[in-house]
Amino acid sequence: MKNKRIVVVGAGLAGCEAAFRVAEAGYPVELHEMKPVRFSPAHRSEKFAELVCSNSLKAERIGSAAGLLKAEMLRLGSVTVAAALQTKVPAGGALAVDRDRFSSLVTERINSHPNIAVVRGEVTRIPDADAVIIAAGPLVSDALAGAISEKTGGFLSFFDAAAPIVTAESVDMDAAFVMSRYDRGGDDYINCPMNKEEYERFYEALVSAERAQIHTFEKKKNIYEGCMPIEVMAERGPDTVRYGPMKPVGLRDPRTGHRPWAVLQLRKENEAGTMLNLVGFQTNLKFGEQKRVFSIIPALRDAEFVRYGVMHRNSFIDSPRLLQKNQSLKSDPRVFFAGQITGVEGYMESAASGILAGINAVRYLAGEAPFLLPPITMLGALNAYITDESVKSFQPMGASFGILPPLEEKIRDKKLRYETLAGRSLAYYDAEVNI
Repeated sequence: MKNKRIVVVGAGLAGCEAAFRVAEAGYPVELHEMKPVRFSPAHRSEKFAELVCSNSLKAERIGSAAGLLKAEMLRLGSVTVAAALQTKVPAGGALAVDRDRFSSLVTERINSHPNIAVVRGEVTRIPDADAVIIAAGPLVSDALAGAISEKTGGFLSFFDAAAPIVTAESVDMDAAFVMSRYDRGGDDYINCPMNKEEYERFYEALVSAERAQIHTFEKKKNIYEGCMPIEVMAERGPDTVRYGPMKPVGLRDPRTGHRPWAVLQLRKENEAGTMLNLVGFQTNLKFGEQKRVFSIIPALRDAEFVRYGVMHRNSFIDSPRLLQKNQSLKSDPRVFFAGQITGVEGYMESAASGILAGINAVRYLAGEAPFLLPPITMLGALNAYITDESVKSFQPMGASFGILPPLEEKIRDKKLRYETLAGRSLAYYDAEVNI
């Protein structure tokens, strides 16, 4: 066992991946997690890798940006992707998981590793260790946020929102139908259709409903587009929602034989299918207003809400100015950052960032060159974006084929182009990467 002290702060997806990678390299690692001593506003479980927003890890197919990222992570020995594949629930073409079983499996894998020592309690300053990986997440505690801010010169921030969850048995199936859009992936979604009159009544109630107060949000209007509250989206016009999360394209109501005017989709929240997530309905409405407004949707007229939607602050550092390519601070190379606090957006993007931080912390201690993936890979492109000094107005970035360099040959067919981009990336891993 190697005689170095390595500390990972935070046992979310990024922290678990980082700790696992360090431990697998033969180093003893301390994994600090403040739960259950303290909980953030969005966390409820004592387990690691808790999914606080959706239970979907996005598309699974290789020809998608999210699917490619997960395939790359598997090639790097990802503990979270492996757990997701073991706890998946039906979700069409998406990889959705039973969030409790997923967290339990990751927690068990981390707790049972002989090189990982879990320390429960809040970390209020950057630890004095040979290498430190800060994976405290976008809901970093005030004390640690202050310590990081002092060291880095400040935070950027945005707001994130989570969708409500209802019980499956409370959904009126006489007013709903089961179908995946374009008949892809089986019958994994429950669709709650509305006609034009029903939708207009719902829309008017939505835009006039009372919201929970978040003073900084109200002042700055600084909302991240990828997780925008449904009521904020609705302010842009009634068709914004109807062509967004409530788009009816690809669906046909078997009761009428026609496409509905608007559709809310419900997705399984757990493997048993007893809980359902309102897809795309992140919200900051007051809890009573959520019950009133969402119950206007005919299939949800008697819905029982297991969890109401919540909105919380996410914080991230100015990575292009602060981080080296290996995700360590330019001002202190023993301190690495991983996860959403670096400005990657999404569950798997955060976890993948943790893998890189863990690998590079080990290489730093061994005096080896950093492990850097080229931007033709999805993970390499994400890393390149968050450490690109030319990015002036830095905002979070998720996996997207748009951040990869283009192919040498022009391929008009988008599906074929994406599959070719994915093939290029995975060919690099198969030929060049040996972790």
